[in-house]
Amino acid sequence: MESYLKDFEVESKNPTEEAIRRWRKAVALVKNPRRRFRFVADLAKRSEAEKKKRHIQEKIRVALYVQKAALQFIDAGAGDRSNEKPRQDEYKLSEDARTAGFSIHPDELASITRGHDIKALKMHGGIHGILRKVSVSLDEGVKDSNIPIRQNVYGLNRYTEKPPRTFFVFVWEALQDLTLIILMVCGVVSIGVGIPTDGWPKGMYDGVGILISIVLVVMVTAISDYRQSLQFKDLDREKKKIFVQVTRDKKRQKVSIYDLVVGDIVHLSIGDQVPADGIFISGYSLLIDESSLSGESEPVNVYEEKPFLLSGTKVQDGSGIMLVTTVGMRTEWGKLMETLSEGGEDETPLQVKLNGVATIIGKIGLSFAVLTFLVLAVRFLVEKILKNEITDWSSTDAVILLNYFAIAVTIIVVAVPEGLPLAVTLSLAFAMKKLMNDRALVRHLSACETMGSASCICTDKTGTLTTNHMVVNKIWICEKPLDVKGNESKEILSSEISGASSILLQVIFQNTSSEVIKEDGKTSILGTPTESALLEFGLLLGGDFDAVRREVNILKVEPFNSVRKKMSVLVAHPHGGKRAFCKGASEIVLGMCNKFIDFNGESVILSLEQVKNITDVINSFASEALRTLCLAFKNIDDSSIENDIPDDGYTLIAVVGIKDPVRPGVKDAVQTCLAAGITVRMVTGDNINTAKAIAKECGILTEDGLAIEGQEFRNMSLEQKKAVIPKIQVMARSLPLDKHTLVKTLRDEFGEVVAVTGDGTNDAPALHEADIGLAMGIAGTEVTLMTKHHLTQITHSITPIFRLMI
Repeated sequence: MESYLKDFEVESKNPTEEAIRRWRKAVALVKNPRRRFRFVADLAKRSEAEKKKRHIQEKIRVALYVQKAALQFIDAGAGDRSNEKPRQDEYKLSEDARTAGFSIHPDELASITRGHDIKALKMHGGIHGILRKVSVSLDEGVKDSNIPIRQNVYGLNRYTEKPPRTFFVFVWEALQDLTLIILMVCGVVSIGVGIPTDGWPKGMYDGVGILISIVLVVMVTAISDYRQSLQFKDLDREKKKIFVQVTRDKKRQKVSIYDLVVGDIVHLSIGDQVPADGIFISGYSLLIDESSLSGESEPVNVYEEKPFLLSGTKVQDGSGIMLVTTVGMRTEWGKLMETLSEGGEDETPLQVKLNGVATIIGKIGLSFAVLTFLVLAVRFLVEKILKNEITDWSSTDAVILLNYFAIAVTIIVVAVPEGLPLAVTLSLAFAMKKLMNDRALVRHLSACETMGSASCICTDKTGTLTTNHMVVNKIWICEKPLDVKGNESKEILSSEISGASSILLQVIFQNTSSEVIKEDGKTSILGTPTESALLEFGLLLGGDFDAVRREVNILKVEPFNSVRKKMSVLVAHPHGGKRAFCKGASEIVLGMCNKFIDFNGESVILSLEQVKNITDVINSFASEALRTLCLAFKNIDDSSIENDIPDDGYTLIAVVGIKDPVRPGVKDAVQTCLAAGITVRMVTGDNINTAKAIAKECGILTEDGLAIEGQEFRNMSLEQKKAVIPKIQVMARSLPLDKHTLVKTLRDEFGEVVAVTGDGTNDAPALHEADIGLAMGIAGTEVTLMTKHHLTQITHSITPIFRLMI
């Protein structure tokens, strides 16, 4: 059979167009191509969509080049054009918009952002001028009461989608089956011949029986296909649930990207997808990946002089705040999304194989059908010859021959498994639905298929094996380790750390990208789980987030990323003096310190003996499966003009141990995987002792297994890596490149089918390289979820995925 199916071989990931065209060419006999190939990519439409995409990318690329030229032009002669006014006559604003307080036309606003028109932006008064013209305050944001009028004037943040197909479309598709059409003709002819021959109503029985059978087949097929399409529609709706943080009614809150309106103040951080076209307001080291739109692989720095942000691009580094200026189909991303719906998804290898099987069986079925008709017809003719009736023909003879033909067609209907390729689609869709009930969203059908072949799982720790609900469990400060047990330990903590409480609250509240929201007497925190745990601890100590933040002016921020493994901020005090705060991976921040705060709350020199003692504290915290962070600060002389954040000379304030409990059921799921022959490896950026403790708790690290640090793995040669990889069960302090290298080596050198689980931007390269990527949705980021290959978004627990792989 394999030799017959050689034309039906396609890669499970990124199949070549040649392979796709080859199997299509090999499929010659198809009863109902419209139905059978409904879930097969339309290469003609895809090619047309690709042309549109390239055209849009070219327009954006030209706009970027024009922007560069315009910046140079404006810099050269800004003074001569300072009194120029924007051309308002091209755009006529509606009376409703003027009444609502808007003074800029939607198309004019869209053209400024889309064309990266820095000159027009300056003519309108820059970002503050645009804020006034879209009637929004930077501090208050959009008012909820204004959202309907904004949507009416500037549009909705939704993209044009193909209208859903009605039930009658599926009925029509089912009727396209060639064999059913032949049987319909046979039924009508049978009625036409039967009534004159056998009279009414006896002459109708055979023909009406055939037609009723056809109606039943068509209705069952159409109902099944229609229900399936509704299921896919539900799945598609789940895929599009993306939330962003905005300022509205003076509060920072989460909203769906589809509820964004022009004027919204959006907060962006590493890994976010830019949800609409907009203009940069403020931020730190904001680096944008525009490859999805412009095709350019080099990321772009966004700042005051280069402020334009395009929908669909991704935040690669830094953080920022943007003003939404264009939404929906006025954005280039909206036009691009319209083209992406064309062409469909690549078919899975199993679908292609089953198409091959159906084709082979179809040929066999057709051969037997023709042979059956010939045998019956020849036998009938021979009987007539033997009876000397060869010249005597009647309508009864015609009915007999017609019945023989109907038998042959029925053999084709029964023998040719046209529904076989669709059966795998239905079964995969059923698996998708089951996973969705477990809050695991599968974005591609082929993911379900590939998942069953996985031989190795490389899993992240935080948020994947653990709950990602973090709390500060221990703290080492003023040379004392202290347990943190919620409100009951509040008084003890306050008295024990009184000498360092002020600086501790400053490093917690000022060096953070998260927010503390107070509403109706309740306090909530918007931010990452790690920062939320620190802020909760700061509030437990009686700190006032807003008051501490108001004490200083933030000059510069270096957001946390998986390479630096730390977050730093530089602040200026109103009465003079600057101070840098830093928090991050324990050994990295400790290495930047030359002082620490002693039991008297004084800053003293950090000796080698103290470094050893603090390292022992870090290791003891880590061995209890706690995530460890070091918090530090450095005072900077006012004479320093540069606002660079230093990398050394810090004073260590505290070592914090954060508890992140293992998810329920993970240990059993890991054991089931191991029993089924699937190797599970933990790859994390955390401390090696923390990683080993969690891995042992989950049953991943065994006595003969190896725990290794990313740097050690990185420095090995390929031969050394090949020798050590089979033993590796834990890789700690890994960079994104380490995880990518491990996955690539497992696939290329060991022939493994690799599944990768992760929840952040640091996991994206490995997710991209793996045979199947499992992205944890709650703590995940859009960069992770936008990786283009077999991808599953898990919004609750990894356990059902482990079960499915068995």
